[in-house]
Amino acid sequence: MTSMRVAMIGYGFMGAAHSQGWRVAPRFFDLPATPAMSLLVGRNGGAVASAAEKWGWTETSTDWRAAIARDDIDVIDIVTPGDSHAEIAIAALEAGKHVLCEKPLANSVAEAEAMASAAERAAARGVFAMVGFTYRRVPAATFARDLVANGAIGDVRSVRAEYLQDWLVDETAPLAWRLQKEHAGSGALGDIGAHAIDLAQFITGQRLTGVAGTIDTVVAERPLLAEGSGLSGTAGAGFGAVTVDDVALFTGRFEGGALGSFVASRMSTGRKNALRIEVSGSRGAVAFDLEDMNALQFYDDTAPADRRGFTKILVTEPVHPYVDAWWPAGHMLGYEHGFAHQAKDFVEAIATGVQPTPSFADGLQVQRVLGAVERSSEASGVWTPTA
Repeated sequence: MTSMRVAMIGYGFMGAAHSQGWRVAPRFFDLPATPAMSLLVGRNGGAVASAAEKWGWTETSTDWRAAIARDDIDVIDIVTPGDSHAEIAIAALEAGKHVLCEKPLANSVAEAEAMASAAERAAARGVFAMVGFTYRRVPAATFARDLVANGAIGDVRSVRAEYLQDWLVDETAPLAWRLQKEHAGSGALGDIGAHAIDLAQFITGQRLTGVAGTIDTVVAERPLLAEGSGLSGTAGAGFGAVTVDDVALFTGRFEGGALGSFVASRMSTGRKNALRIEVSGSRGAVAFDLEDMNALQFYDDTAPADRRGFTKILVTEPVHPYVDAWWPAGHMLGYEHGFAHQAKDFVEAIATGVQPTPSFADGLQVQRVLGAVERSSEASGVWTPTA
């Protein structure tokens, strides 16, 4: 395989990020196959054509089914709202296309189970699927995983994770698709809480087995958008119901016995993109903050008492994950680099016939945690198994 021809379905915010990854990865990493940005698919022909020209896609289409049917497409990259993930991904896998699908995997556990089953059947034929939990591929987050896996903090004893944003604090912000359950599946819980869950499981190497929590909708109604105006359009007449959560809080038990606490909020005034996780162990701790994404805090409890304290490690050296492909030591990476790392890992796995991670089975595990949190909230916070 010398070329990997990609069709991306969807062209919003994540479309820009994925396009950056596909375009940049082969120019910095020595890949076994070169991703070709062959086809961009969207419902609005004019808008998708403009996006394709801006981002560097060769062709456009308004029919995702026709894209999947094409013999000259190898990969389907899904960046649409969650309500279409299952239908597109399953059809693509059955057509023999490798699939990269944005998180969360689906809008429900049932949909995620169907997607994971389709991926398992496809893998038996050498066709693979991956879910896009991109924050795993921030070098500092991957380095945290490596430290924990190598025993640097000893046995994991507790986890604290939160993802805080404030873009919905303004009550006049319009009713976008992310605020409608039929399109998004859930609100802060699935949109950003899924990242906190995946990162906690990734860094610890352990799955959550049970949760207890609550979710809440702080602003129940928001202005409707004028028809056809898009997410940046002016408000239309009237208001519509917000049918997803604004805030989610829950505790969880990891399979190794450690407890975790989680917060996901899009109503945290002043917090723009604060994904934070701290893992405490019997010999030390690691702490990561996406708003300081080139650094990892490390505490060594075995150090002499007069030299203990969290140490800031700049994860910018060639020995750190992914970094050797980029700039001289000490130079910083940004948000967009994670998508290049995602493209790199996906291409390498597909080209060598190896299941890429996180798999659809991993995505299903996160979906089960999300579903358990919702069920726990409906039952006034009772302890709820994830399986």
